[in-house]
Amino acid sequence: MNVLDKIKNNYSAEDSIILKAAYEYAETMHSGQKRASGEPYFSHPCAVAEILIDLGLDAPTVAAAFLHDVVEDTQATEDDIQRKFGREIMTLVDGVTKLDKIQFRTHEEEDAENFRKIFVAMANDVRVIIIKLADRLHNMRSLNFLSMERQQRIAKETLEIYTPLAGRLGISQIKCELEDLCLKYTDPEAYEFLVTNIHQELKERQSFVSYVVEEIKKILSDSKIGGEVIGRPKHFYSIYRKMKNQGKTLDQIYDLTAVRVIVDTVEECYEIFGKIHMEWKPVPGRIKDYIATPKRNMYQSLHTTVVTNFGQIFEIQIRTVEMHKMAEYGIAAHWKYKENKINENNFDARLSWIRDVMDWQGSLNESKEFVDSLKSDLYDNELLVFTPHGKVISLPREATPVDFAYAIHSEVGNKCVGAKVNSKIVALDSHLNTGDVVEILTQSNSRGPSWDWLKFVKSGSARAKIRTFFKREMKEENIKTGRAMLEAEAKRKGYNLNDLLTENAFKKLSNKLVFSSVNEMLASVGYGAVGINQVIYKLIDYYKKEMPKPIEVVDANKLKHTPAGSVTVKGMGGLLVRFAHCCNPVPGDDIVGFVSHGRGVIVHRCDCPNLGDLDANRLQPAQWTGDVDAEFLAGIKVVGDNYDGLTAFIIAEISAMRLSFTQINGRVNKDKHAEVDVRIKLNKRSDIDLLVNRLKKNRRIIDVFRTTN
Repeated sequence: MNVLDKIKNNYSAEDSIILKAAYEYAETMHSGQKRASGEPYFSHPCAVAEILIDLGLDAPTVAAAFLHDVVEDTQATEDDIQRKFGREIMTLVDGVTKLDKIQFRTHEEEDAENFRKIFVAMANDVRVIIIKLADRLHNMRSLNFLSMERQQRIAKETLEIYTPLAGRLGISQIKCELEDLCLKYTDPEAYEFLVTNIHQELKERQSFVSYVVEEIKKILSDSKIGGEVIGRPKHFYSIYRKMKNQGKTLDQIYDLTAVRVIVDTVEECYEIFGKIHMEWKPVPGRIKDYIATPKRNMYQSLHTTVVTNFGQIFEIQIRTVEMHKMAEYGIAAHWKYKENKINENNFDARLSWIRDVMDWQGSLNESKEFVDSLKSDLYDNELLVFTPHGKVISLPREATPVDFAYAIHSEVGNKCVGAKVNSKIVALDSHLNTGDVVEILTQSNSRGPSWDWLKFVKSGSARAKIRTFFKREMKEENIKTGRAMLEAEAKRKGYNLNDLLTENAFKKLSNKLVFSSVNEMLASVGYGAVGINQVIYKLIDYYKKEMPKPIEVVDANKLKHTPAGSVTVKGMGGLLVRFAHCCNPVPGDDIVGFVSHGRGVIVHRCDCPNLGDLDANRLQPAQWTGDVDAEFLAGIKVVGDNYDGLTAFIIAEISAMRLSFTQINGRVNKDKHAEVDVRIKLNKRSDIDLLVNRLKKNRRIIDVFRTTN
């Protein structure tokens, strides 16, 4: 069944009209484009839309899936999408386009900012991340057409970011397939071993699994309970992880297949659970009740591992129909089964987790701390503990009584002076275990949390609430502490803080770290939200740049005159305006004007690295005035495999877009990759964006980006 047939079968006539229009528009816009596999590029948005249809997403989400690459990869604009399909669909497309531009590197600050962008997108509309997960799934399915380096980089990124997100949102269908596909590229030998040997094991165990299924069906029949019993092989990655973490061989993994029992009610779950234990002996320590205590992603089921009369071990999962839908589709079940109005509480709980992350991430300005806190909250490592009244609290592994206190309420954490675990007094930095009953001891006149708590708390929420307390309650003390810390560090490096912290230097610093006043910056340093070196190194850098420099004679040939009327500076046209040769701004770039002495206004790109060397007081807002009938120069760098046809491919792509180049240089870098620098003539920014995206589709190209001189 093709995607148009699925649309006809799953959506109303009104929705089908919109979806067919999105299909046809995307097909037209992507006409002539190819994927790395050689297939028409349009096959990709179709596949993404089909994944979302199978998940049961609504019509605007599926329409956005068809359109999710047209703004980035074709001449279409956001205005075109909004005019043809409405604001809701355009907003979803825009959200996915912004996520597509995220590139995770090795720099912690960049990663932190990228994680923030993901959660902002999720908080605005969770459907954006579901589209992105479907997009990533199809890209992983066709990853074999890319270079080995890109395969491993994309697989690693998927495993670290997107599979835990899918798991946290409860979409196990996508999570499991992504994990298996990632294993194929991150550890290909292990993957091939598992594929070969598990298939053989499953053949040998098939008769045994059939026996277990029939026995449980008999128990259902004798109990007059309707239900379904199925045998399901576990996915490769879960077996791989168990072998690696527990140091076991494949022969020692008994639960390669799980038998799943699906009934109508919770009462029937527990009844069958008991009768199965009457039939077969449970393995101690392998009984898990996720119905009474759901996982953090709201997964519910009863799990038990039993031993048959023949001595063979296998796992059984028991759940209701509704729990099964939520386990397979997670947050997507909100749309797939909306007519049944099921699990609104589960949907709200998943969204509340996203909102919680957005709340506490603002208190964690240290990039590494934010990423570490997020990952500990994101990955599926959790323990379940109880309040004295029996309420279940979910916490990260190795959480402490302080984490527990702040999970109850901010004020409970702030007033905490001690804790009891299972009725015994314990240290506040002791680790909790699943099943512990925790009681927090408080005092109304407590002075509040200790700085030492930040050294051992594990949850991002607790860490953020502790910092918020110090920020709010001890502002004056924090200002004094922050100033003393900066003065000491400046002195240690041979400077005086008063010389470094000038009005102009603070203005530049506040643009980087977003402070409204010097006192706010000092307080942030004082309570630990900002590292001392984050501030000192920047201040020293600004100080060195502001030191008197010899007058530089600028070669007028390195400044390109702008066509009359193409740029206004601070709202004024008709000025003598030139384009800086260092960054080569083109129409569509964000620009700023530098008022020079005797040479008019020099226009730079806002991201030009040379702006840091200029007097900020002489920088003025600038903007393009509309269509500019002139040619501009722009530079790009292409990094790829070192092969003979790379330069020819780049030239062919430039020619295909009817552009021309003035210069092309290549070299081999220290990593044995080819680097090609190209200077291109063009009329507008969208030309170079489109060229960059076209070049990136070559499986032997690692990266393409704009350059400055």
